[in-house]
Amino acid sequence: MSDYLKNPIIEQRADPWVYKHTDGYYYFTASVPEYDRLELRRSKTIQGLGEANPVVVWTKHESGPLSNLIWAPEIHYINGKWYIYFAAAPTDQVTDGTFNHRMFVLENESENPLEGSWIEKGQVKTDWESFALDATSFEHHGEQYLVWAQRDYDIPGNSNLYIARMENPWTLQTKQVMLTKPELSWETTGFLVNEGAAVLKRNGKIFITYSGSATDENYCMGLLTADENSDLLDPASWDKSPEPVFKSEPKHNQFGPGHNSFTVSEDGQQDILVYHGRNYTEIKGDPLYDPNRHTRAQVFNWNPDGTPNFGVPVPDEK
Repeated sequence: MSDYLKNPIIEQRADPWVYKHTDGYYYFTASVPEYDRLELRRSKTIQGLGEANPVVVWTKHESGPLSNLIWAPEIHYINGKWYIYFAAAPTDQVTDGTFNHRMFVLENESENPLEGSWIEKGQVKTDWESFALDATSFEHHGEQYLVWAQRDYDIPGNSNLYIARMENPWTLQTKQVMLTKPELSWETTGFLVNEGAAVLKRNGKIFITYSGSATDENYCMGLLTADENSDLLDPASWDKSPEPVFKSEPKHNQFGPGHNSFTVSEDGQQDILVYHGRNYTEIKGDPLYDPNRHTRAQVFNWNPDGTPNFGVPVPDEK
């Protein structure tokens, strides 16, 4: 069954987020090449997401902080309601050489999030105002947490990863804690970046994958690991992989894999890694505006020590 997924799943959709709900549907959202709107689609199968009809649920504002570069949405189901986390920038989108994004939240009470109304709940306010993006949320031991990327002007680079406990799905309850900053060679090629976190709970551990380096063929994934009974707000609880856990595979023409999410197969028996990547390295102009980061998915396995083994990006189906 491991070869039943044929890549790419969806063309020209970067930063893919797939969530399998209790209704049996997979819900999908991602960055669109125009960076101007939020789309949702759903399907009973992962492969079927590529044929599913996308529904535009929100469009950027004409002006103000929600008017430009709509990036990396995620859909979550929290306490009986749907939430979309995303990043947006104002028209003056660059400050001090860094994009001017902030994180925002939408809420929908409908049973089917492709229907009903999405209400703007506002900005996720962090401990300081700076470039912030890629919010993801998870529940553990009855508490809701947020993990995101943000710039600290006292630390070299574009973004570090932070965690905080949440008061509600759009409000932080605790001070933010830095989990990792870009410091290793595979996190600092082209740009100094830690971003695109995704959370996986298994085998008594909490795993956080994240992506590093520039968004070209150097983009790759790292891994943080904590014991499930440790204090997740204590940086000492987290171990960082010294090497990337998922990276380009030239033999398969797969380059820059990253900004992933996790789901499971239709029968719930296999773990699935969802990610974006390109099948070439010669990018004209800024990689950000090259639209061909396609959504891909593949089964992954587990090492004897209980850590995930993502393997290498599989070839595209010919």
